Amino acid sequence: MDAIRAARELGRAIQGDDKYIALQMAQQRNEEDKELQELIASFQMLRGQFNEEIQKPQRSQDTIQELDAQMKESYAKIFANPNMIAYNEARTEFQTFMSYVNQIIQGSTDGKDPDLIEYEESCAGNCSGCSGCG
Repeated sequence: MDAIRAARELGRAIQGDDKYIALQMAQQRNEEDKELQELIASFQMLRGQFNEEIQKPQRSQDTIQELDAQMKESYAKIFANPNMIAYNEARTEFQTFMSYVNQIIQGSTDGKDPDLIEYEESCAGNCSGCSGCG
């Protein structure tokens, strides 16, 4: 079997995986959640106003602080929404799954036996308190 055909099969297998399906369903619920979409639109509007204000030569620190507080409140509401919470959980599970798949692929290209490659949690570039990569 050639590698391209295997990659296409892998793509189909990923799309059929429960983690992928859960992420797609969570994304769809977010898109259908009118309250969440209104919160996101409100946040984007506030962010636009904030960006406009900070670019003004005669910007108002009071306005900037007020818009910043409103953006933080709006952001908190977005991420407290049950559908957004479910989406983030599904996304995290899918990202972990894909990290494992990528570790198997990378390990295989490094000459390791794909059947022996186990999942290793990634540090994601945060080296604080790290004893070194290896």
